[in-house]
Amino acid sequence: MSNHSNHSNAISILPRHIAIIMDGNNRYGRANDLGRGEGHVAGKDALDPIVEHCLEVGVEVLSVFAFSSENWQRPAAEVALLMRLLTSTIHEQLPRMNKYRIRLRFIGDRSQLDDDLQQLMLDAEQQTAHFEVMTLVIAISYGGQWDIAHAAQQLAQQVQAGQLTADEISAELLTQHVQLADAPAVDMLIRTGGEYRLSNFLLWQSAYAELFFTPTLWPDFGANELDGMLREFSQRQRRFGKTSEQVAMQTNL
Repeated sequence: MSNHSNHSNAISILPRHIAIIMDGNNRYGRANDLGRGEGHVAGKDALDPIVEHCLEVGVEVLSVFAFSSENWQRPAAEVALLMRLLTSTIHEQLPRMNKYRIRLRFIGDRSQLDDDLQQLMLDAEQQTAHFEVMTLVIAISYGGQWDIAHAAQQLAQQVQAGQLTADEISAELLTQHVQLADAPAVDMLIRTGGEYRLSNFLLWQSAYAELFFTPTLWPDFGANELDGMLREFSQRQRRFGKTSEQVAMQTNL
């Protein structure tokens, strides 16, 4: 972990929260003549170096899109393989989480997952809940629209129970009920694999995220390319609706 200071000097402004849409596993498998599903295995292995790199440079939260609510529509054999890979990923990550003191969290609609996987996720969260160095968030059976609807449902229940009036519902209040309400908003959203869309990932949390797209397929995406993006991130001006002059004045205060 000795690289910490070198990276921090090179990159002046770090994102607190990076979200990654890990796209391109199947295409990687086809391009490399791998067996069916082997691209996903390669994708699973690509995660570790990225997690370690985020830890080294000082990113607080890394959220990765492992399985979307739309992925249930994929062929049954692929879904079954992805579920097996998620199970083995959690088993493999736990010792690493303990070693590096990283908190592991899951977001998404767990009701569709089998009981064993749900229990494994819960155990992993409980075992690592006290770690504070960094948080790794894995989105499983997750969709941004589901997330917002789920938050709206919770607020509607509070209105129904008389704890809240409809007039009191605000963007700030809804923010407290989406997944990862207690985490910093997404600063930087990366999508690998050459597609230019958000695919329903962390829509609410990424309202002001800087977007980065790369043609690199996820299994080929490494720390060097991430570093290039981090350097670019630190040079972008994030205005949050203000003018660049206002931002410059704030920065100079």
